[in-house]
Amino acid sequence: MANNHKFDLSQVAINKNDQIKKLQTFGDRVADTVTAMAGSTAFLVLNILWFISWIVINTGVFGESLVFDEYPFGFLTMVVSLEAIILSVFVLISQNRQSKHAEIRAELDYLTDLQADAEVSTIISMIERIAEKQDIDMSDLLENLAVSQKRIIKEHPITKKDLEN
Repeated sequence: MANNHKFDLSQVAINKNDQIKKLQTFGDRVADTVTAMAGSTAFLVLNILWFISWIVINTGVFGESLVFDEYPFGFLTMVVSLEAIILSVFVLISQNRQSKHAEIRAELDYLTDLQADAEVSTIISMIERIAEKQDIDMSDLLENLAVSQKRIIKEHPITKKDLEN
């Protein structure tokens, strides 16, 4: 009786973005949204307009009764400082998350590499069995593969400098 095993490809593929989205918290999404908005041209323009309006109003252009923060604009300085602190914290949160995402992606890449290695090893074994049954010598091909693998590792070593970047 023949074995009719079929390989199920749907069990092998890993969508890294889906895996990362599953791990996101509400706070992560808020930090990403705030960071994305703060890093936009629209946010820059809005801040410039806000600063100009603040300065124009508080220099008395529209009347002394509207002035609420006289020169040297101490309240504006405090507000801008608070905005900078809050935005800095959101940027740091997002950067920390991005770093964690990179680690997760690297781990998932490694898992994918392991899966591919297992599949390739199985395919090579199958071809070896077929070649053996057909009395075909594959020793030169397998030797070339081993030499290529050693050359790749030699030409692309991982150094301390790689770990620092």
